[in-house]
Amino acid sequence: QVQLVESGGGLVQAGGSLRLSCAASGRTFSMYTLGWFRQAPGKEREFVAAISWRGGSTYYADSVKGRFTISRDNAKNTVYLQMNSLKPEDTAVYYCAARSSSVVTSMGYQYWGPGTQVTVSS
Repeated sequence: QVQLVESGGGLVQAGGSLRLSCAASGRTFSMYTLGWFRQAPGKEREFVAAISWRGGSTYYADSVKGRFTISRDNAKNTVYLQMNSLKPEDTAVYYCAARSSSVVTSMGYQYWGPGTQVTVSS
């Protein structure tokens, strides 16, 4: 089992950058595919990005491709989301998630963090 806690959210102007971190506990962190999701007010939660066990494979939603970068450091049990060129429509609560499978996908995540708020002002 994995416990996840996000950090790094905040208020930023459009065009700015933020880096989110997600610290995980659990001895088998390196065996999980990790993902980031977000949920804006009044909208359903949506997939943002995912990364494979060793970080060699990544997958992004079209809306963030070229602006966001997901990475992980298994030695630190941490996954990151570097967000550049932020837009007001990126405003949402961002969640870290993990799935006990090697498949890098937007579905089937069993473990979730509590989320961190990102607000992008225009």
